[in-house]
Amino acid sequence: MTLNRRSLIGAAGLALAAPGLEGAQAAEAAKPAAKAPPVTKILAQWILASSYDTLPENVRREGVRSFLNWVGVAIGGSHHETVDVAVSALQPFSGPPQAGLFGRPERFDIMNAAFLSGVASHIFDFDDTHLKTIIHPAGPVASAILAYAQMKPVSGKDFLDALVVGIETECRIGNAVYPNHYDAGWHITGTCGPFGAAAAAGKLMGLTEPQMIYALGLAASQPVGLRESFGSMNKSFNPGRAASNGLFAAILAAKGFTSSDGMIEAKRGWANTISTKQDWSEITDGLGTRYEALLNTYKPFACGIVMHPTIDAGVQIRDQDHVRPEDIARVDLKVHPLVLELTGKTAPKTGLEGKFSIYHAAAIALVEGAGGEKQFSDRAVNDPRVVALRQKVVPVITPGIDAAQVDMTVTLTDGRSFHRRIEHAIGSVETPMSDAQLEAKFADLAAGVLPETQAKRVMQMCWSLPDLKDVGEVARAGVQGA
Repeated sequence: MTLNRRSLIGAAGLALAAPGLEGAQAAEAAKPAAKAPPVTKILAQWILASSYDTLPENVRREGVRSFLNWVGVAIGGSHHETVDVAVSALQPFSGPPQAGLFGRPERFDIMNAAFLSGVASHIFDFDDTHLKTIIHPAGPVASAILAYAQMKPVSGKDFLDALVVGIETECRIGNAVYPNHYDAGWHITGTCGPFGAAAAAGKLMGLTEPQMIYALGLAASQPVGLRESFGSMNKSFNPGRAASNGLFAAILAAKGFTSSDGMIEAKRGWANTISTKQDWSEITDGLGTRYEALLNTYKPFACGIVMHPTIDAGVQIRDQDHVRPEDIARVDLKVHPLVLELTGKTAPKTGLEGKFSIYHAAAIALVEGAGGEKQFSDRAVNDPRVVALRQKVVPVITPGIDAAQVDMTVTLTDGRSFHRRIEHAIGSVETPMSDAQLEAKFADLAAGVLPETQAKRVMQMCWSLPDLKDVGEVARAGVQGA
């Protein structure tokens, strides 16, 4: 269903809104939209029916990989200035010390712990990505339920089931409104994340069907995040708040705090209010047989996903063709419009801004042959070699180029040129990161935050998630000084 002028002003005002519509046209336009199915109830029933035993083996495996990747980025981001600021701001107001944070010694109440973990895991923009919607699924969900699991013991199997259920919930809801919702300016991880966190937390709390419906409804009332925040600390606020909002919704619902029974699909509910597209089948079809978790991807590069093909191409040209940055006269990029819309910052001054600069991405790949967190630091974006080279980067919106592709040509001062077209960058569904690559990423993120032996112990616990009797052990093993 699509919202148009008729749906905004009502049939009574149709003649004023669309004077050119007459007779049969006006009558057709005045017809009410088809009634939506009871999406919220259908989703709640599936959430409660799911169990570890019903999850296919490949879905379990991807759930474990998602958790491992999330723990790694949460550890890596734990001492970023953004997290330091948030910890300092919230610590005086925190409730009882119920949960710890990866890589830090402080303890918070579970609401603030969920928020801070969501911030830490997203600040590097290095977390998982559901490419169909650009949702970062694990942050809101894992941050919420790991905080809860530190207050009340949760088995690894139950935790994994809840994690998958949460990812499935937020991504399916995202599918129903993407791209219109995103194009309007909403940060979709912040708006859909509360649903995933509420579903997962509510699952662990043992909510009844009416309570789960209320939890989803309360999550619908708490969308957070605008794309204008990209490139600032505010961007990581969004998944952090999504985690705490979803946990808040589940806690209230567990005590009988009510909501509408159709908060997702109602005429004035979530989807119709914040999107001009609503595809209910994306939420309800294939529940329990088609899993969005299998489409989750993991970033080899610490930046916006649309820049990954450019970094992949630049690294290949640098390493395989032995191109030196000082010999480059021009870097031509053929890109999709979304690339410049999301990452069009021409002169970033901070590492956070660099994560949204296609100019910096191309330059740093050709200068340093990498795209990790070190390449998106304040040091990197102000490196004179990088600054000089990004001024030679020329991205052009090109028909036929998908958002997941790039066509790069590097021309040298002596006239020679080198070309790469990337169809599927490393880290995509088609070219996924291997388990070994995920381990290397984890180790690199943990280096300097946790001792190597401690980091290895936490990583092994992540791989053994289904066998854990108490998932809170992972959090306790990953705090600073453990």
